Amino acid sequence: MAVVAARTTTMSHFLAALLFFSLSLAAGEVSSYVVYLGQHEHGAALGTHGAEELAALERDAADAHYDLLAGVLGGDKEKAKEAIFYSYTKHINGFAANLDAATAAEIARQPGVISVFPNRGRKLHTTRSWQFLGLAGPGGVPHGGAWKKARFGEDTIIGNFDTGVWPESESFRDDGLGPVPSQWKGACDKGEDDKFSCNRKLIGARYFNKGYAAATGELNATTNTPRDMDGHGTHTLSTAGGSPVAGASVFGFGNGTASGGSPRARVAAYRVCYPPVNGSECFDADILAAFDAAIHDGVHVLSLSLGGDPTDYFEDGIAIGSFHAVRRGIPIICSAGNSGPGLGTVSNLAPWIFTTGASTMDREFPSYIVFNHTKAKGQSLSITSLPEKSYPLIDSAKAGADNATTKDAQLCMIGALDPKKVKGKIVVCLRGINARVAKGEAVKQAGGAGMVLANDASTGNEIIADAHVLPATQIKYSDGVILYSYLNSTKNPTGFITKPATILGAKPAPFMAAFSSQGPNTITPEILKPDITAPGVSVIAAWTRSNSPTDLTFDKRRVAFNSESGTSMSCPHVSGIVGLLRTLHPEWSPAAIRSAIMTTAMEMDNKGELIQNASSMPSSPFGYGAGHVWPSRAMNPGLVYDLGEADYLDFLCALKYNSTVMAMFNGAPYTCPGEAPRRVADLNYPSITAVNVTAAGATARRRVKNVGKPGTYWAFVVEPAGVAVSVTPSSLEFKAKGEEKGFEVRFQVKNAKLAKDYSFGALVWTNGKQFVRSPLVVKALA
Repeated sequence: MAVVAARTTTMSHFLAALLFFSLSLAAGEVSSYVVYLGQHEHGAALGTHGAEELAALERDAADAHYDLLAGVLGGDKEKAKEAIFYSYTKHINGFAANLDAATAAEIARQPGVISVFPNRGRKLHTTRSWQFLGLAGPGGVPHGGAWKKARFGEDTIIGNFDTGVWPESESFRDDGLGPVPSQWKGACDKGEDDKFSCNRKLIGARYFNKGYAAATGELNATTNTPRDMDGHGTHTLSTAGGSPVAGASVFGFGNGTASGGSPRARVAAYRVCYPPVNGSECFDADILAAFDAAIHDGVHVLSLSLGGDPTDYFEDGIAIGSFHAVRRGIPIICSAGNSGPGLGTVSNLAPWIFTTGASTMDREFPSYIVFNHTKAKGQSLSITSLPEKSYPLIDSAKAGADNATTKDAQLCMIGALDPKKVKGKIVVCLRGINARVAKGEAVKQAGGAGMVLANDASTGNEIIADAHVLPATQIKYSDGVILYSYLNSTKNPTGFITKPATILGAKPAPFMAAFSSQGPNTITPEILKPDITAPGVSVIAAWTRSNSPTDLTFDKRRVAFNSESGTSMSCPHVSGIVGLLRTLHPEWSPAAIRSAIMTTAMEMDNKGELIQNASSMPSSPFGYGAGHVWPSRAMNPGLVYDLGEADYLDFLCALKYNSTVMAMFNGAPYTCPGEAPRRVADLNYPSITAVNVTAAGATARRRVKNVGKPGTYWAFVVEPAGVAVSVTPSSLEFKAKGEEKGFEVRFQVKNAKLAKDYSFGALVWTNGKQFVRSPLVVKALA
């Protein structure tokens, strides 16, 4: 078969156009619209129809709506079904859908359409992430078509390794759920907490603390229970599989319906994390014990929003435990870490782990600092606000107490500010070192009226809405530079902070969070990590009643829902989506599920541009992996890169592990392939990475399995800078579902200078409707 190299340049432009068009519904100028068609013909006679006849009429009406939209979308009825999140099928004839402006205008020109108008918001939303991801309907209500298609993750069992769970949270109500699945073998181990209980939603809870006790010697009644005293575990578990809760908010901000990604899943909490001692809170011994129990209990998905410094796979409790789980068909989703934005900071690197980075969504909580005819937008969840009148402004570095260093004053450390200099003023503090909300407490203790938290250069545009203890807002680095310049050049600077609000439709979104850990993989550079990105900034979900929303001891407030940021928040988003795919495709392996999510992810934001980092520069696969998760497309990926137990064992053979280690992982002796061991680069991973490529070039072998209809897929390549790429064969014909085909990708360095520090491209297999996209990552030998 001919290779594709001779036509990559032309095809890359063609591919870019195709990708932009295919992504426009979700990543371009997408908004929700109402298409009004008048009254149904059957409306007046609804009372005369029986239940079956009525259902048939409503199905026909909905089908007509799909046909109408499909006619504008080139006949693609499935895309129409994905776009429509409401069909009005009784009296009002019409539908609501996520559309770009051009599609909306074209629908308005169709015969029989009375009007098309924007779906204007009448109330604020929470867990906006699921609506941003195209699953939820208005207000976050779980009525989306893709959610319905996957039956809301019905009866998939999601386990969570974290700080436990607050079982009384409304997110764990079992309304409408049937009996606990018969295959469940777990337990509700309440420990020393007689008030702890499980139900048909929260079907299991355990705690593992012996490793923690051995390392710290700290155990008491609050650690001998699966109850969440911190909030982190309740937040993550409810994000993955919580039940819908109407009217959820944080101090009134983000009001709407909170829901997990798999709202009809069953959930189980495994407490493995406790109050930190010397920076450690989750210990390998407990993590491995939890893996052992969870596998036996019968979980279908495991979510771990925890990790540590990268280390050898065989010295990593998460890597070891997850391998045993994956070989039993349990997908493992882990957070990438919060050590960004530096390169090589990503953790949870094993190829059998699904590793998630964190990015923003299109919801903001704006609170402005107004000064010197300038209005800088920040974000805040401050429950208190100031009158919009001018207050004196002061740089905290100039407001230090006599016994404080200038650095401590600049960072607004507790006790570092002089009340005589601060009282009644808005204090400008620099982000870094100490907790963001603790800086506000320092200002409050010194008598300050409010706080502006200015980002440093490393955090750039990443601003986070916190539940501050006084009127406050956080602003991006560039606005902070302007504000500091004003403070330093003005004798009596003044300004005021506006009351926070909730705004949807922010652009650009998503962009990568500065804290999100980045690649390359420091253990096995041939495996790209992270794998994916998902919402992880200002995510609202359930919270414990035992801790404050800020996790700070001076804060005595208690909330039912809280806003949190971190890859800990993006991880359960992906876990919830994995739960949906597990319900929809129970026959898929963990690798197939990961492949479906990765190869259908998007690299573009809602402005139709490449996803940026927190400094408004283009990000890369080292930040977002394969891209931003797109759940509805993952349900029908076309092709998947599958992996089984033998593939991972051969991968370890390629890493030259000895027979003793192999036997430990396998549970029995394992003989590596008789021929030269398979190269690491040939692991059938959905991303393709080639490192230290010489002038002789490099190859990577892959195989894809057809999980859709029979058909032919063609390869299109976007070449990394300085590298020529060819694919052999350049087309793959599948005659049946389940059929697998192999291919080879060859990399040839054309300009070593351009490729020496890594360059990025993409390989896409497409049948004209589906786009199976793999990132290409290449580093030439220095």
